[in-house]
Amino acid sequence: MHIKRFKDAQPYEAPNHFGCYGLRLQGFEQGGPENQWVGYSQFLPEGGAGPDSTPFEKVYVVLEGEMTLTIDGNTTTLGPLDSCTIPAGEVRLLENRSNQTSKMLVVIPYPPES
Repeated sequence: MHIKRFKDAQPYEAPNHFGCYGLRLQGFEQGGPENQWVGYSQFLPEGGAGPDSTPFEKVYVVLEGEMTLTIDGNTTTLGPLDSCTIPAGEVRLLENRSNQTSKMLVVIPYPPES
């Protein structure tokens, strides 16, 4: 078992994100998960990510607030405890269109070793 306290989570900068503050909750550490890492993202109003894609899938879980997701011209808004899986290669735009900070968990596999 590997326990990491929230107070010990380290910040990280995600590429092509704006108005976002991310903390790594699990991953990239001795004794941590072997297949994926978990992030905690806080998006300010008008904050977001993309449009872009990644070569791996990711899972988003909205904890507080709401996030608007646009894929292939289709837009949906995720609220508290809504989740989605973004397949590898799918271009997505993620936006906080509300006036409150939105908070999400993000689960992402480790990048392939070069």
